[in-house]
Amino acid sequence: MKQTILGICLISLLVCSGCAWFQTKGEKSANELISDGMTAFEKGKYRKAIESFEKLKDWYPFSKFAILAELKKADAHYHLEEYEEAVFAYEEFESLHPRNEAIPYVIYQIGLCHFEQTDTIDRDQTAAQRALDIFSRLVKKFPGDSYAAKARERIGQCKKNLAEHEFYVGLFYYKSKHYKAALGRFQMILSSYPDMPVHKDAVRYAGLCEDVLQQGNN
Repeated sequence: MKQTILGICLISLLVCSGCAWFQTKGEKSANELISDGMTAFEKGKYRKAIESFEKLKDWYPFSKFAILAELKKADAHYHLEEYEEAVFAYEEFESLHPRNEAIPYVIYQIGLCHFEQTDTIDRDQTAAQRALDIFSRLVKKFPGDSYAAKARERIGQCKKNLAEHEFYVGLFYYKSKHYKAALGRFQMILSSYPDMPVHKDAVRYAGLCEDVLQQGNN
């Protein structure tokens, strides 16, 4: 009898200890965590917001607020200019929730993360090309969406950067008397960026390169 009572006491102790542990871990409810996260986000305290959103995802993965936490975590990284982390979070969101109504916004934000990393025309334009690809995908997939309209504006800026970079490199080759390489750059502008302001200058320099090459120079 004593052993039975002792066993019951031990089980009760373990159960109570377990309850206490869960209460400590889940100190705040999903409602409280999403509220804390959104409040911090609105105040610009993005690091604190991320902490709340991550706790919500870890503790309450099946909460109705979990999807919102995923999205706002990505937004917080974007505002912190942590673009790689933001892209990862947005892409994960798109992969997990491809039919969510926020997908046009998510794709736009992925493009914007790359766009924000675009450098001056004398530097590598990989970020501009990636942004162009993402914005173009958005326009193709959701042509009538309001974010597609915003993407079209960004597409123009990306193309302008890429065209001016090609002209910058082409001019460098031209001045260095590498006329064949220069001609390739100018022709790229003529074929890929016909509506860009630099197109007129590209036509002129392409003609100059062709004249020199016809005379037997390289």
